[in-house]
Amino acid sequence: MRWALLAFTLLLLPSIARAQIVNEESIQIGLSTDHVALTAGFSGADLTIFGSVENADPQVTRRGGYDVIVVLEGPSDAVVVRRKQRVLGMWINTRSETFVNVPISYSVATTRQPQDITDPQSYKRLSLGADNIFLQPLNKHSGPVTIQEFTDALRERKKATSLYSTNYGGVQFLSQSLFRATLRLAPDVPVGTHRARAFLFKNGTFVSESSAQLEIRKSGFEQSIFDYAHQDSFTYGIFAVFLAMLTGWLGQLVFRKE
Repeated sequence: MRWALLAFTLLLLPSIARAQIVNEESIQIGLSTDHVALTAGFSGADLTIFGSVENADPQVTRRGGYDVIVVLEGPSDAVVVRRKQRVLGMWINTRSETFVNVPISYSVATTRQPQDITDPQSYKRLSLGADNIFLQPLNKHSGPVTIQEFTDALRERKKATSLYSTNYGGVQFLSQSLFRATLRLAPDVPVGTHRARAFLFKNGTFVSESSAQLEIRKSGFEQSIFDYAHQDSFTYGIFAVFLAMLTGWLGQLVFRKE
């Protein structure tokens, strides 16, 4: 009898495992376009991303146990943060720190307030949110107090220019599984490849992640100037200097006194 029960249990194990795999929740996102064109009069815009929760548990859905956080992270670059002090009546740069691989832009949309979704440790572990992005200093020999000071200054500067933004309540469920996220694009959003990432939480626990890419580029005459400046920077620099001199000379002719 015991052997028969054991054999029956072993036969059930694959079915139980398959059921658990089938019932695992996952998240998917889709972009209506793979690129966004910026015109000369671009002053910022809202970007909408749609997604779905696959294999959602109806009981968890009814209790509102699912939360979604969507992030649009721009291309990375080195950033120099300078500290100014007043010396002999003049403001001069007295200290600077360089950070490498810093996302130029970082927009977040959430279903609820961060404290209502999960705990601070989860945000740090996932590097999720502007305050939890890992900012790596180029000079690792600087003291921790100094690094923290410049790190805070960098984050505050990004927030002040709207390059780092958070839209609380910007993710809304349209049905039990479909959701819509609204992210803000700053007026000076950088061109290049941006990465959209969606994080799914179930009752405060991280469950799944999905990502997609979005290309942001200039259009029309601005794109031509941008490409020319990067492809032939020396000639572009000479032309810019000549144009500045010509503009100054013409201004002198127009506004000179008789």
